[in-house]
Amino acid sequence: MTHRIEWRSAFDNRALNELHGEAFEHPIFDDDWVSQVTARSLGWVCAWDDEGDLVGFVNLPWDGALHAWIIDTIVSPAASRRGLGTAMVALATERARAAGCDWLHVDFEDDLRPFYYGACGFTPTNGGLINLKATK
Repeated sequence: MTHRIEWRSAFDNRALNELHGEAFEHPIFDDDWVSQVTARSLGWVCAWDDEGDLVGFVNLPWDGALHAWIIDTIVSPAASRRGLGTAMVALATERARAAGCDWLHVDFEDDLRPFYYGACGFTPTNGGLINLKATK
């Protein structure tokens, strides 16, 4: 099966909510992804299969200047392990560079280290995180 990868292509909220729920194993939400990425992101990458189904997504929010972030990297389990995630992150990286960003950030679960550090070329750096729901 081949896949088509597109920068800032139109997508359906329902399809992305279903993909997100499938990939992260949670109930399907009714989030308005289109409004969110249109308002806050430099862009996004969509991956489509031969039948026109959404099988991958990467969101690229930014600060409007030098920093961009890779978030919401999603590949359908049926389309995984074929280089699709790597190709989507590479396109997002290229577009962040073309927009004049100096830094591209990502955070991830430990099991994704080989993907981000190996396949995608990120390097370890110091960082911090506060879980705002767990602390007061």
